[in-house]
Amino acid sequence: MAIRHVEPYSDEWLQQPVCYLRRVVDVLGPEVADWWEGPCDPRDATVLLSDGSALVWDEESGWRLGQFVSGGHGRHTELSGVRYLGGGLLPRPERVPQALLDARAGVGASTAFRPCYRSHRNCRDGFDVALDFYVRLVEA
Repeated sequence: MAIRHVEPYSDEWLQQPVCYLRRVVDVLGPEVADWWEGPCDPRDATVLLSDGSALVWDEESGWRLGQFVSGGHGRHTELSGVRYLGGGLLPRPERVPQALLDARAGVGASTAFRPCYRSHRNCRDGFDVALDFYVRLVEA
């Protein structure tokens, strides 16, 4: 199978993280009050949790947890008391709930320090191929 890269900033590229994010939202289930996509540079998304906290994912540092301060559809979200979940940019969706519990407890791979796994400016670094796995999973 040939590796297919998605053209940066195309509609397909902008929507590419959505399939992964929907899987995470599905796994979190009733704990999710709402979720939305943010802007790009970097691409991000917010999952508002029923307890008033929020998970934010971005393509540079993965998932982080904090108290929701502000944000909304198409805007970057501001959190307070941020803790990064660890586990890389795309931890398997079924691993996110345990990582969330660890971050709430301040244990495991969670950290207050922002990891930087990649730069959103590196559009041909293979990250689009990793995201494409979740697109293909949904299409299968």
